[in-house]
Amino acid sequence: MSQDSRYVVDLDQVRRDDVAQVGGKNASLGEMLSQLSASGIAVPPGFATTADAYRLFLTASGLDRLIADAMAAARAAEVSLGAAAADIRAAFERAPWPAELAEAITAGYRDLCARTGMADVDVAVRSSATAEDLPDASFAGQQETFLNIRGETALLDACRRCYASLFTARAISYREAKGFAHDKVALSVGVQQMVRSDLGGAGVMFTLDTETGCDRVVVINAAYGLGENVVQGDVDPDEYLVFKPLLADAALVPIIEKRCGGKAQKMIYTTAGGRSTLNVHTTEAERAALVLTDAEILQLARWACAIEAHYGTPMDIEWARDGRNGALYIVQARPETVHSQTAADTLRTYAVADKGEVLARGLAIGQAAVVGRVCRIDDPRDIDRFVDGAILVAETTSPDWVPIMKRAAAIVTNHGGRTSHAAIVSRELGVPITAGT
Repeated sequence: MSQDSRYVVDLDQVRRDDVAQVGGKNASLGEMLSQLSASGIAVPPGFATTADAYRLFLTASGLDRLIADAMAAARAAEVSLGAAAADIRAAFERAPWPAELAEAITAGYRDLCARTGMADVDVAVRSSATAEDLPDASFAGQQETFLNIRGETALLDACRRCYASLFTARAISYREAKGFAHDKVALSVGVQQMVRSDLGGAGVMFTLDTETGCDRVVVINAAYGLGENVVQGDVDPDEYLVFKPLLADAALVPIIEKRCGGKAQKMIYTTAGGRSTLNVHTTEAERAALVLTDAEILQLARWACAIEAHYGTPMDIEWARDGRNGALYIVQARPETVHSQTAADTLRTYAVADKGEVLARGLAIGQAAVVGRVCRIDDPRDIDRFVDGAILVAETTSPDWVPIMKRAAAIVTNHGGRTSHAAIVSRELGVPITAGT
């Protein structure tokens, strides 16, 4: 390749022990491309910027000093965390690209176009922090992802916005909750050929039951369109449960349960209004149908088991189905961060002394029984109205809600599934959710 290897590296040259240079997400993608492709597990090609590239961007524009000053002002309560975060992100978006770094990234993109045989290939641009996807901290959804990005100018803009997303209020709050120093975390950007799941479907799967920790099942969530609606908790997905011990027998169909979700919307490609994606309503037929066939459910479950066996730990995996040819792909894989870190002999029990009227029913996420006052918030920007220790009631919760989530006793939402980023983070924080009411 012609790009500078100090700043850009092909994903198939990356291994899982390269987290310090390309972050957890990109290190995992490279590991699967290089080690699991021969087993039939399909991962789209791409490249990653390095931690050195991020540090060059900071020092060349003086952002390292600006970040330190802004965070010091927030800690001293001279400005709010939200205001400090906004100032930092605005500085990122104003900062020019160092010429050598811009050339390395665009050279990597041109090489990817040549490898895929597509001019201006559509790519997913994902943030990959050097402290994420660790066994005890997923950083799920804390930084930004940009989909259907085409062309060198749009790519550089998306990469800059990925860098800036390291300093959203939610990302800062999560790092502080997990004990990570802001100046010790760098950001790599993964640039990966898109799977046309806008024409098919996508979702998330875990190699254990996300609530009980039972390691003998694979839990798969699925919805139509791009997978962001599933991971952001903006849609009620299908859910499939597969019994792992019988997957080795090709004559069996060990699907324990299939539940059809509401799937009220799907995310598709667009060029309208300068946007790259758009949510549209699904049809009545789509809402009534299951996204995956039995054969697809079993293929994904077998891939999940192979990935788990390779990593030697329970995994949280994102998948996509290309609507043009029906091919399945793995687009992310990270260690599961809750049950894999829980002592096997730990058991907590709860009892409800006085039962009242049932006001809502939904998916139970997390393990706790909570009593408290209700505080309804419709927008995470209204964080100042939230009462510490209350039960948060909201339409849905994305990672933007983390600053409120860690102050809540429990959460109730109208939408979302067990595998969304908000559900992952809430389990890490020990905050129970009732979702999909």
